[in-house]
Amino acid sequence: MRHDGSPYPERVSRLRAGISENDALLVLHEKNIRYLTGFTGSDGALLVGRDWLTLLVDGRYATQARGEAVGTEIFEFHSRVDGIAAVAGQRGAGAIGFEAPSLTVADHLALQEKLPGVVFYPLADGLQSLRAVKNEAEIALIREAARIAGEALAAIRGMIRPGVREAEIALELEYRMRRGGAERAAFETIVAAGANAALPHARPGRRAISAGDCVIVDYGAVWGGYHSDETCTHIVGPASERQREVYRLVREAHDRAIGAIRAGVTCGAIDGIARTFIEEAGLGAHFSHGTGHGVGLDVHEAPRLAAGREEILQAGMVVTVEPGVYLPGDWGIRIEDTVLVGEGGCEILTPTSKELTVL
Repeated sequence: MRHDGSPYPERVSRLRAGISENDALLVLHEKNIRYLTGFTGSDGALLVGRDWLTLLVDGRYATQARGEAVGTEIFEFHSRVDGIAAVAGQRGAGAIGFEAPSLTVADHLALQEKLPGVVFYPLADGLQSLRAVKNEAEIALIREAARIAGEALAAIRGMIRPGVREAEIALELEYRMRRGGAERAAFETIVAAGANAALPHARPGRRAISAGDCVIVDYGAVWGGYHSDETCTHIVGPASERQREVYRLVREAHDRAIGAIRAGVTCGAIDGIARTFIEEAGLGAHFSHGTGHGVGLDVHEAPRLAAGREEILQAGMVVTVEPGVYLPGDWGIRIEDTVLVGEGGCEILTPTSKELTVL
């Protein structure tokens, strides 16, 4: 897919804010490189100076980089560490900020050895906040990914019935997403039935669905590099009164959190709205994860909707809202939508109704 070059200069300009004349930033996370240059390869490095920008790739990606990262200097290396040292030395970098999660200890030590006069320092947030606010083009890609995924789930919902294995449903759902145009599944699709539904990150296996099971389906698609993320919980009838009541509680927590999302509210406050409601129902010990996370080039990115998070939501952020209750040995219920933050509220991007569905 050819990338419009227009957003990249503005993104690089934001990254450069605060860089002194002799400083450079070393970007290694492939999604951050893509965000800043348009290069979609799976290996490379980006050095960003005050008035220069160099993308380093090996021979496998040189032609691709020249076609995608238009306007960016391309440096072809045989060894990534040697290439980084060569460019930094040529540019006279006196200090280099780096993404700590993406630089190995071995490479860090090697760079220090090759550039003994350079000060290396980790960037405070690993550039996570850089991608948090999406532009209209990014939002359109997420919206399309969500549409593709939702249509795929609607097409295979009839498979959620007694006797069908979790893995069969997951496989068919991923096939339908790909057939519908997705580049790939956004992550390993979760289909979890019965006691497996009490595991928030269960993997689909050979367990066959039984009557009375809660079946969690957590899935998403990738379109144009951008992810969708949605969770639906179905109950294969008959549904017990306890299942109906817990579903109602989780749905109410989900709806209250979504109703409070708008620019200017802290991420921790949104988590608190969902969490407090579930705690007041006596089920707080069974809500074991944060309420949500950002979605974009990665399926999990900034910001995080979790207890104590002081980040302030901004218009253009795309986040999930996914409260859940998990009863070990019995079943679990999670309800998740992806929403676009606006000035006065939010828009739900994921298309599937979250009304209780008993199959």
